[in-house]
Amino acid sequence: MREKDLDACAQVALARDLLAAIRQQPGSSTRLLINSRPDVALAAGADGVHLTSAPDTLTPDEVRGIYRAAGAPRPWISIACHTPDEAAAARHAGVDCILFAPVFGKSLRTDAGAEQRLPGAGLEKLAAACHAAAPVPVYALGGVTKQNAAECLAAGAAGIAAIRLLQQPPEAWRAFAE
Repeated sequence: MREKDLDACAQVALARDLLAAIRQQPGSSTRLLINSRPDVALAAGADGVHLTSAPDTLTPDEVRGIYRAAGAPRPWISIACHTPDEAAAARHAGVDCILFAPVFGKSLRTDAGAEQRLPGAGLEKLAAACHAAAPVPVYALGGVTKQNAAECLAAGAAGIAAIRLLQQPPEAWRAFAE
């Protein structure tokens, strides 16, 4: 769950609602990870935390220490990586999975509200990141569509991750899953 506009209490409430919906699905292996907020993850009972690759953010070891201090079970930890070297470092840090991005590109909003498109790393870099991270699963993110998802899997990705796809009406992403 990536929600930058809500305060911690509202994030906890949203996470609890999401967890309730997830837990209602029999046999689901879906995990709820909270973006960069182990405090929110712990308060909500989420499965873990997703970390950025920025140098001034929490490390996987620090997140595990926070969970140990709280007497909570070991968290599931994912991390964003943008290069094969970052993927190798994440593997050594003991993460549970990696989101490699952007594979096909990324759209950013400028302060003026305009959309700026950044190029992607490409399938070759995705394949190199998957190799560097093995056996940690890597999920492709950034410009992934129904048309190119199979290419990500062929490059070695364990699956795909999506942001904009899930912001569309549910019938759009249900069709994608088929």
